[in-house]
Amino acid sequence: MTQPPRVAPVKDRFYARTFALVTCLVLGLALFKIVQPFLGPLLWAIFIAFLLHPLHVRLAARLRGKPQLSAALLTVLTFVVIIGPLTALSAAFAAQVGDLLQLVQDKVAGQTTGNVLNLANVPWVREGLDWLDRTLDVDLAQLQAWFTQGSKEALQTLASLTGKVFLGAVGTVVGFVLMEFMLFFFIRDGGEMVDTTRELIPMAETPKAKLFDHLAAVTRAMVYGTGLTALIQGTLVGISFLIVGLPSPIVFGVIAALVALLPFGGTALVWGPAALVLAVEGRWGATIFMLVWGAVLVSLVDNVVRPMLVSGRANVGTLTVFIGVLGGLAAFGAIGLFLGPVVLALIIALIRFRLEMRRAEKAMAVSAE
Repeated sequence: MTQPPRVAPVKDRFYARTFALVTCLVLGLALFKIVQPFLGPLLWAIFIAFLLHPLHVRLAARLRGKPQLSAALLTVLTFVVIIGPLTALSAAFAAQVGDLLQLVQDKVAGQTTGNVLNLANVPWVREGLDWLDRTLDVDLAQLQAWFTQGSKEALQTLASLTGKVFLGAVGTVVGFVLMEFMLFFFIRDGGEMVDTTRELIPMAETPKAKLFDHLAAVTRAMVYGTGLTALIQGTLVGISFLIVGLPSPIVFGVIAALVALLPFGGTALVWGPAALVLAVEGRWGATIFMLVWGAVLVSLVDNVVRPMLVSGRANVGTLTVFIGVLGGLAAFGAIGLFLGPVVLALIIALIRFRLEMRRAEKAMAVSAE
């Protein structure tokens, strides 16, 4: 007579689950320690491979089902597109940062009380300055010195931070070579990796497919809608600086592209002060040009081009972009500009899917009653 299968005691099941959990934690920690030195190149390789995946599928089909050749061609293309322009741009950026800081130092050294920035010529400002002098023993010369020195330090810090973000997309030569090496395998085998990951997620197939579609849409919306729009706006701001003859157009173009990612202020934080400087210098034609260029053309990109690029893709909330960009930049460097909002959008999507599942379960329970 066949014996019924023996049911494992509760104590044995608890031990098995605890052992499995501890093993996963130890292996996960070991895996993190192994990939941590290559985390930057690894994230960039995954990110670029994800963006190139649709092109890889079409190219592999045209090459009669040769995914290795398609991956190799796209890897070489990425090298040609990134390394050449970005190397030249980074060299020009570093040179213009040095020129800009030297210009600020010259302006500080040449500051005099007869300068056009002397606010004592404005009556209502003169009253406030007199009050500061009487109350706090702070005169106009001190205020001007503090302002110019503070502007210099702020500009130096901002240029340094911008340079780190800008050059962080490439990093060292070793990092770039590692990224290119890993990129080939992620392009070639990325589809299988995603399918394996999907199989490991303990969700029903319908919400699982919806989750992956939402994540892909959010990522492409960030790149094409937010990233490409910021790149276009930064380029336009740099061109306007070049046209009116303001210094360091590449530096301020890169800064404008970064602040364009913020949900408030945007590129106006760059072209607005530039127009003010032009007005102080008495260049009214250039001032009007800068205001029209920034308020009309640059803003048109944000209000027209962005919706066109995001059309048909998931829209990312303003708060999500703001927290994701700043937090992602601090946590992951340059890749965090895109990774931060995507991670937050994924968390929000998981919460929404769980709420939808709970509502569906409650609806089924009510209908069963």
